[in-house]
Amino acid sequence: MFDVVVLASGRGSNFAALRTAQMRGDLPICLRAVLSDKAKAPALDLARNAGVAALSLSPRDYADRASFDRALFARAAEFSPDLIVFAGYMRVIDAAVIEQWRGKAINIHPSLLPKYPGLHTHARALKAGDRVHGASVHFVTAELDGGPVIAQVELPIQTGDTADTLAARLLIREHQLLIAAIDLIAQGRIALGIDGVAFDGCMCRVPLKLTDNGTLSAS
Repeated sequence: MFDVVVLASGRGSNFAALRTAQMRGDLPICLRAVLSDKAKAPALDLARNAGVAALSLSPRDYADRASFDRALFARAAEFSPDLIVFAGYMRVIDAAVIEQWRGKAINIHPSLLPKYPGLHTHARALKAGDRVHGASVHFVTAELDGGPVIAQVELPIQTGDTADTLAARLLIREHQLLIAAIDLIAQGRIALGIDGVAFDGCMCRVPLKLTDNGTLSAS
């Protein structure tokens, strides 16, 4: 079985989507644990209710960011994960710590990277007058939202969209994107190579795209 640990700081909607896909038999993984930097993160309650280990560490208990990150990833390592999924985890990871997990940690981000790393992506897309918005799954590196992009989904911006309506419409597709990406990683079809993302053994020149039926395509 392909073991997954989720890092989350908030509500845990991505964890819930992964859990649902797992229980349906659509995703060949075992969700081993949810770890958070916030003791009251709703994601932890979702995990506990699902019978999944739920742990939190407070950054304030550590001397610096690197010390906290080492402790957090040491706890994650106790579950021997094949993949760590950043799902609404709102901290940048120390470079030396994340390097130890190169190719084994991914993040879901609500923009078409490299556009709009960081926060408030929906509002920034609207302010820029973009016609298309979207989400990206990428391998995690020390650079904020800067790791090699695995796959993306695009969503047309509609007249009258606000940051909230745009976020709500995109969230469903975000979940589909994350599930599809993890599915291919678990199957060994996606990996991080020396020169970037490899799909079925070939280097990807552009990110994979989520199709209307929820699968990823290189075309």
